[in-house]
Amino acid sequence: MEVRSPAVVLAPAKINLALEILGRREDGYHALRSVMVPIALADELTFEPGARFAFDCDPPSLAADNLVLRALARIGRADAPVRIVLRKRVPAGAGLGGGSSDAAAVLRAAMNGVFGATEARDWIADARALGSDVPFFLADGPALVEGTGERVTALGAPPPWWVVLVVPNAHVPTAAAYAALAQSRATHPAPTRPRGGSAALRCGEALQRADYGAVLAGRAMLSGSGGACFALFADEPGARAFAAKLRAPGGAAVHVVPFAESGAWR
Repeated sequence: MEVRSPAVVLAPAKINLALEILGRREDGYHALRSVMVPIALADELTFEPGARFAFDCDPPSLAADNLVLRALARIGRADAPVRIVLRKRVPAGAGLGGGSSDAAAVLRAAMNGVFGATEARDWIADARALGSDVPFFLADGPALVEGTGERVTALGAPPPWWVVLVVPNAHVPTAAAYAALAQSRATHPAPTRPRGGSAALRCGEALQRADYGAVLAGRAMLSGSGGACFALFADEPGARAFAAKLRAPGGAAVHVVPFAESGAWR
């Protein structure tokens, strides 16, 4: 199927407002419980009609084995006559889910008819196969994420809050971070966290109420496995005033952005 006309799809980064890493499962993965929110720092994917398939990535160093290519292969569009340009704005290896969001953007583009008529298929299964964070990005808004990422409960429209995001010049591989956690817990088992006392569940409920004080109230937090960290603010002036006074470490990038609003939830 051919791409009908040029289309641009944004792939937002995410932050983890809460993250509980629970027990290690028999398959080696860790179960988790997290509240994730997309933010208005986004990669951009452009789909253009072409005579043959072509993929360009800016920067080119991130083109090899890119999740965009894996997503296209998963849905049978690896040889589609289309030129795809990926402009990376979300730093890699920072716990912001940029690659997973790119994969979800490909799935969303396909679901919205970029490649022509939409076929009937299990898009959630496709997302799960591509990575643990990919199903979250299909929710198109804040969500409670559980299991290994496969259980996603949408939390509705985000409140109009802002984030000051600091991204150090350091790459933290997620697999290595979880491997270190598993090694640590071999001698110091994880505490039991029943759902009734879950900080992530309380955070999700507070987010739905737009109860800023009950969510973070200005605390600095790490996103995912890091190394990006962030502070949450109730409005833009507060966020920009904080960023103006911030002394970030050398080489770190600072972004002041709101929660992403897709319009999918009202």
